[in-house]
Amino acid sequence: MRTLCLLLSFLCAFATIGKAQDNIRGAWKSAHGGVSSILLITPNYFSITSYKDTSFIDTMGGTWKSDGSSDVAVKIEFNTEERNQIGWQGSVPVSYADGKLFTTQSGGQRVEWTRVDNGDGPLAGSWQITGREQDGKMNTISPGARKTVKILTGTRFQWVAINTDTGEFFGTGGGTYTFENGVYTEKIDFFSRDNSRVGASLTFKGKVDGNSWDHSGLSSKGEPIHEVWTKPSM
Repeated sequence: MRTLCLLLSFLCAFATIGKAQDNIRGAWKSAHGGVSSILLITPNYFSITSYKDTSFIDTMGGTWKSDGSSDVAVKIEFNTEERNQIGWQGSVPVSYADGKLFTTQSGGQRVEWTRVDNGDGPLAGSWQITGREQDGKMNTISPGARKTVKILTGTRFQWVAINTDTGEFFGTGGGTYTFENGVYTEKIDFFSRDNSRVGASLTFKGKVDGNSWDHSGLSSKGEPIHEVWTKPSM
């Protein structure tokens, strides 16, 4: 429940501060007992991930929708700590003051979140993979229950591979990124499948055309990849 309470608290904040919503988008961090937690917020998707040193701990996230009032509709799409929470909806109180967020975990512990970035940038948003080249041909990947989502703010990224129907979680990785002059570079802070990759940097060619992102280079395993990612319409 720790991760769930943190995310729902944050989502409630996003819904209740009205016109300040744009100022809440981006990346936030907190640290406690040597554990680093990162919140990523885009206009329609959220994630929260905890890790310690090179060890991945947990992650969860999903979609949100606010009608501008004090209510927010949250759909949890993945939760490695409590799989039975997938599909859960709800909200809890939170406070926002002096540019920081304050949430309350189960057990009453108050958590302070510090801004990392404001969510601006050509790649900021949530993306789904919709194409992958194989044998020289770009094959279409239709969005469905099994999907790979990439969440980017101004400086941080996270990808998650999930199945929202079955609750299966196939992996995640994330860290910091830069995108300059058509070159996209990731530095890995956490990787659920192989923590020996933490600290590695990966460089790709990237081109954004509207809601389409063409992405090519070498994967973390050194294999060539060429993918198309699409930003869902809001």
